[in-house]
Amino acid sequence: MSDNAAEVSGWTPVGDKVAGYRDAVTDQLEPGPPTADNAAVLRQLLGVAVGTLTVAALYFGQDVLIPITLAVMLAFILSPLVNLLQRARLWRAPAVIITVLAALGIIGAVGTLIGSQAAALSDNTAQYASAIEAKVELLQGVATSRIQAVTNLVVKPKPVRAAPPAQTTAASAPAASAIGGVSPGPILVEVSPPKASALELTRAILAPVLGPLETTFIVLIVAIFVLMQKEDLRDRLIRVFGSGDLHRTTMALDDAGLRLSRYFLAQLGINTTFGIIVAIGLWLFGIPSPALWGVLAGMCRFVPYVGAILAAMGPIALGLAIDPGWLTAIFIAAFFLTTEAVLGYIVEPLLYGHSTGLSPVSVIIAAIFWTWLWGPIGLIISTPLTLCFVVLGRHVKALEFFDVLLGDRPALTPVEGFYQRVLADNADEALAQAEVMLGDRDLLSYFDDVVLAALKLAAIDEARGIIDAARIAKMTRTMMAVIDDLGAHEDHAENAPETFAGAPSGLLCLAGRGPFDDAVTAMLAQALERRGLNPRIVRHRDASRTELTQLDLTDVDMIIVSYLELTGSPAQLRFLIRRLRKKAPQARIIVGLWPEGEAALSDDAIQTALGADGYVGSLSAAVTAATAPAVAPPELATGKALAR
Repeated sequence: MSDNAAEVSGWTPVGDKVAGYRDAVTDQLEPGPPTADNAAVLRQLLGVAVGTLTVAALYFGQDVLIPITLAVMLAFILSPLVNLLQRARLWRAPAVIITVLAALGIIGAVGTLIGSQAAALSDNTAQYASAIEAKVELLQGVATSRIQAVTNLVVKPKPVRAAPPAQTTAASAPAASAIGGVSPGPILVEVSPPKASALELTRAILAPVLGPLETTFIVLIVAIFVLMQKEDLRDRLIRVFGSGDLHRTTMALDDAGLRLSRYFLAQLGINTTFGIIVAIGLWLFGIPSPALWGVLAGMCRFVPYVGAILAAMGPIALGLAIDPGWLTAIFIAAFFLTTEAVLGYIVEPLLYGHSTGLSPVSVIIAAIFWTWLWGPIGLIISTPLTLCFVVLGRHVKALEFFDVLLGDRPALTPVEGFYQRVLADNADEALAQAEVMLGDRDLLSYFDDVVLAALKLAAIDEARGIIDAARIAKMTRTMMAVIDDLGAHEDHAENAPETFAGAPSGLLCLAGRGPFDDAVTAMLAQALERRGLNPRIVRHRDASRTELTQLDLTDVDMIIVSYLELTGSPAQLRFLIRRLRKKAPQARIIVGLWPEGEAALSDDAIQTALGADGYVGSLSAAVTAATAPAVAPPELATGKALAR
């Protein structure tokens, strides 16, 4: 059938309809090859199996993995000092030895301080415990009396009746008969354990000490080897995980090392500062052994969220013990709360940014998971371990799900986020997202970069039949509401739109093929109005063959047609342009193929066949086209696509 015949009828030929229907039915009756689906299911099952085996290995191998993990983290902490000594022209081996000895010296000094302070505190432990018990009993008495008073007000006591006189029964006869005699008492039996040998005594004494010493020795040895062979270990990891993409793997390892080193050093510095402030404050409050509580506070703060609370328990209890009243304990609690708030919400963001790269929910979940796996050690190292997985997920495609699940970056792109909110019929959240993004850009660029791309996704889903007509209508209403509300947005002074007084007065914005083209036309008309123009809007239902004949286009100087989806043969658009030429021969016709990237924008043959005067792929280019007669008329006469 010829183009003219098709234009007259407006319908697809019957033979093509039958062929299309036959192909659709055949596609439904003949299922596609099951190999791809089965392979995807197998990959998912394999991933679940690997994850389960990994968790089981972490749990059952904790005796080996915990020292190695601690050693690697200690190497990250000490690595900057080793690098500093190497820059001072010191060889690597002496630099590592000096760094490890310095770390051991600091750990030994802290341990000695803790031991001496604990010994001094233990002399008055019984007295402190008695004072705390007395205050607890006082609180219990006050609470009991208040509860009893409330109970008496609510429930009236019932009168107590006199008990009947006791009757002597036969069951009480043996007890009565035993009054005059002598009842046999219980026989005490003492079971004494066998005497332990000297070897068993030695083992019982050294067992609690040998475990920590063994772990410390393993951690130091592994940390020394990691520091000595850092480059060699990095090369081996690159060879195992990313020899095919050296650039990406090297970037991942460098990023992970830099992030972890900065995080550990920042946390160490902040927690040490917290411990010093706590020690000084408790010394001013008169709390015994303030240095001990300062060290414990700095160590407890490595535990996310609850570390400062745990550190405050001991000093608050001592405040209750040494003060007959309650003010000391209240002041100590306020002191801990204020110090933690200042460090957590002011100092930490200034020191290493507003975030470590982890979402708050992931930090909590990671703390629960690693505590379940490795106990208290897992709780302390949960955040660094999670940070390692997030960094790897940002650089390794196979581990990207770690970044999506645990990272602080948005899970959806701005385009996907806008489309999701439109699908959910949530115009308020779409407006909230737009307000955030409009802080550093103008409204027209937001329409181009976000909304047009989101509408493209909607058009693709419509073409695939994923969304039905009712959903399309609801989505269109949501988009139109968002666009209408954004019309009141005022751009910043540097982004204020330029007005054009000499632009064409008869300007028509016509929606093309589908309902989503109405939203694009509304955005375009709004952008033109903000530049002093007065466009006229024609919706897609009024652009049909029948309705178009009733439009008055005598005063129209320019027509901008919005076509969101142009796939396959552009016959429909070609026929629409022919009808517009016939209806308004004096008007320039510009076709907007949204967004940029359509083949017609770069194919001269398609442009010639369509017959328009110009083609644009963005709202910015459409605004330029609308003002072109006042600036450079020859550009539109060429029939070439306008650059954005």
